[in-house]
Amino acid sequence: MRILILGLDGAGKTTILYRLQVGEVVTTIPTIGFNVETVTYKNLKFQVWDLGGQTSIRPYWRCYYSNTDAVIYVVDSCDRDRIGISKSELVAMLEEEELKKAILVVFANKQDMEQAMTPTEMANALGLPALKDRKWQIFKTSATKGTGLDEAMEWLVETLKSRQ
Repeated sequence: MRILILGLDGAGKTTILYRLQVGEVVTTIPTIGFNVETVTYKNLKFQVWDLGGQTSIRPYWRCYYSNTDAVIYVVDSCDRDRIGISKSELVAMLEEEELKKAILVVFANKQDMEQAMTPTEMANALGLPALKDRKWQIFKTSATKGTGLDEAMEWLVETLKSRQ
């Protein structure tokens, strides 16, 4: 199973990758290029690609779309200024032919912060309710605290299994 972790810079993608892999918070630096790790969850092995989210790197995301089973799209719940950019990147990505069958899991991350938008607010701002022919779900997560990750992965595993 191949999973991409995408989202704008600073959203928490790398923290989520290593939280899923080793179960703890590791110190991260901005990702230039990508990190790839094998994550085993509920006896399923995933090859998880965490791609850098900086403006200059985003055009290269499409190089990794081929054979992707699911996209974990990480959004900083506190970054109201860039939710529009996050939406346009998501929309562009979902229009790509190679991702037509990929399941979408949105992590409304940094939910441990006071000023975080609710998952409903975020789903609407990202245009998720308008998605047709796409299996998607949004989850409240906090990469640093580890909350919400299990629920999200549980849903993803069940959804992937039901497809096979």
